[in-house]
Amino acid sequence: MSSTTDLMPLDRELPVLTDSLDAYMARISQFPLLSPEAERELARRWWEEQDLDAARELVLSNLRFVAHIARGYRGYGLPQADLIQEGNIGLMKAVKRFDPGIGVRLVSFAVHWIKAEMHEYILRNWRIVKIATTKAQRKLFFHLRSAKQRLGWFSREEAETVARELGVPTETVLEMEARLSSQDLGLDPLMEADEDHASPAPIRFLAAEQADPAEILEAEDWTRTTHAQLRLALDGLDARSREILQRRWVQEPKATLHELAESYGVSAERIRQIEASALRKLRGTLAA
Repeated sequence: MSSTTDLMPLDRELPVLTDSLDAYMARISQFPLLSPEAERELARRWWEEQDLDAARELVLSNLRFVAHIARGYRGYGLPQADLIQEGNIGLMKAVKRFDPGIGVRLVSFAVHWIKAEMHEYILRNWRIVKIATTKAQRKLFFHLRSAKQRLGWFSREEAETVARELGVPTETVLEMEARLSSQDLGLDPLMEADEDHASPAPIRFLAAEQADPAEILEAEDWTRTTHAQLRLALDGLDARSREILQRRWVQEPKATLHELAESYGVSAERIRQIEASALRKLRGTLAA
C-alpha cells in the first residue's frame, strides 16, 4: 500500500525520524494547528490549483495527529518510529484525496488512511512480533527451532533438557514453543464470512486505548491557550493580589485567610475582599 507513486512529491520536505523520537516529537509540535477556515483554504488551493505549498502545510499541521494514533499500537512490539513513518504515508495519501467540499475536517477524513498504512505494516511484521519481540527471545527462537528439528513435540522432560542446554528457564522454552506452534491469523475478517456468527477479527482490537486523537489534540491546544491567557491575566494584577491568589489556589499547602491576614497585617475579611476582586479581574480578562 505504501507505493511512492501514490504520494505527492513533498515527502522529502517532512521532518525526518532519526534516532531520537523525542526530538522528532518536539519538532512536529512546533507546527501550528490549523483553524477550520485556514484548513479549508489550503485544501481548496491544493484541490483546485495543485498548490504543493498548501498540501505541505496540511501535512505538517497534522503530523502530531499521526503520532497520537501510533501510540495506540505500542503493545505490538513494533518500533514507534516505523509506525509513525507508515502513518505519515497514509496522511499524505489522505491529503492528496481530500476534497474540501465534503464538509469535514482533514483529521476525520485522514484517520482511515493513516490507520490503513499502520495496519498493513503490522500485518507484514505480525509473524515476527508473535514469535520473538526481544533480542533474547530471537536468540532462543533460532536455538529452539534447531532443537525441535531433533526432538519434535516437547514433553516436560525434553523442555527441561533444552532449557538446561540453552541456560534459560523451562517456562521460557515452553512459552516459545507455544509461539512457534501457533498459527497466523488474519487481522481482517474474510469478506464472505457471516458477520452475525463470525468470530471477532483481530482488527477490531487494534483501536487506540486513548480517546479519539482529534479530541486529544483539541484538548491539548485548549490547555496551552488557556494557560497562556491565565499567565497574561495574572501579570495584569498587582503583586499583592497575585501572591494572594497563588498562595490560596496554587501553592501546596494552600494558605488560609487567617494565615494571609497575619502575613500582610490586615484582617481576614480584607484578604477575602482582595481575593474576590482579583478573581473577578481574572474572569474578566479571560472572557475578553
